[in-house]
Amino acid sequence: MHVLIAPDSFKESLTALEVAKNLQIGFSRSMPEASFDLLPIGDGGEGTLTALCDGLQLQKQTVQVTGALGRRVLAPYAANDDLAVFEMAAICGIELVPPVQRQPLTLTTKGVGDMLLYLAQTGVKEIMVGVGGSATNDGGIGMALGLGFKFLDAHGQELPATGAHLGQVKTVVPPPNSPLKNLKLTIMTDVINPLCGQQGATYVFGPQKGLPLADLAEIDQAMHTFYQLVDPHLIDLAGSGAGGGMAAGLIAFAGGQMASGINTVLDLLDFDNRVKKADLVIVGEGRLDRQSLAGKAPIGLARRTPAGLPVLAICGSLSDDLPDFPFENIQAAFPIISAVGSLEEILAAADKNLIRTAQNIGNLLKLQQKV
Repeated sequence: MHVLIAPDSFKESLTALEVAKNLQIGFSRSMPEASFDLLPIGDGGEGTLTALCDGLQLQKQTVQVTGALGRRVLAPYAANDDLAVFEMAAICGIELVPPVQRQPLTLTTKGVGDMLLYLAQTGVKEIMVGVGGSATNDGGIGMALGLGFKFLDAHGQELPATGAHLGQVKTVVPPPNSPLKNLKLTIMTDVINPLCGQQGATYVFGPQKGLPLADLAEIDQAMHTFYQLVDPHLIDLAGSGAGGGMAAGLIAFAGGQMASGINTVLDLLDFDNRVKKADLVIVGEGRLDRQSLAGKAPIGLARRTPAGLPVLAICGSLSDDLPDFPFENIQAAFPIISAVGSLEEILAAADKNLIRTAQNIGNLLKLQQKV
């Protein structure tokens, strides 16, 4: 049996490659005769950079940019002569912000603009940006500041470029020269949510970033007001709400074009040819839930898997709001948590739980072959 192991990362626990290696260990214990193809993936969120860096043999480097808290931080990117890849999550991701400081309206995305300017100066022809996993909800206004845009209030005074001030912007002043001229900018998104409304960035992702439920309507209206000024057609555009509205900002201020994060990654990593050799496909992420159904890594990969080839999901946990299996080409899903414990204990035991779960599934597969 040839097994293609293609998980996403487990947030705040293991990288996608670490997940894949632990799954291989578990399966190997019960199926020593099996062969494996490890294909760690990302869908535009955290882990995408590592997946593409390994798969495309890009050189990983770092540069100083502005972090979410306004301090200079070292942020990674990967590049060759023509292509550069980076993640918003590595600059202003939620995992980089201590829980007590997770205030999406006051954090900045300026570092994304800093990174774009720096990469443009290196001479690359294309930049790919993953916009999932952010700690912010600013519609990309901070990123635009990093590119040289200024935002003025009704009195002509410059406003701080944060989500808290979106509704006060009356005038947008662009930089004298387009800093990204002649560059192709690809925005890799892991969701299809629009910018505003009940399914938009604020309502769907804001609460998990720290936005109070009582304030969501006002915050969403401020985002709507800002984009009525900047580019109204982006308000309802599918995917524009990714990264707290960063996808919309990269289109409006940087000339970017959106692409499905998971499909872009699978194309670049030659998934369609690699999956042809597989007898079994394993997908996974930290938590499989309704948001996953919008096209995040496990679902997006399962949809690309040829009909008739079994797909199993191995995840940290499963949400109660999932439909019954099988669905979206996934035959069954297995949570790895083995015992009640604190979040810290559960995250720390992820490697052991992955190995045990994979070994048990392998035992079941061998049993089926004997029946």
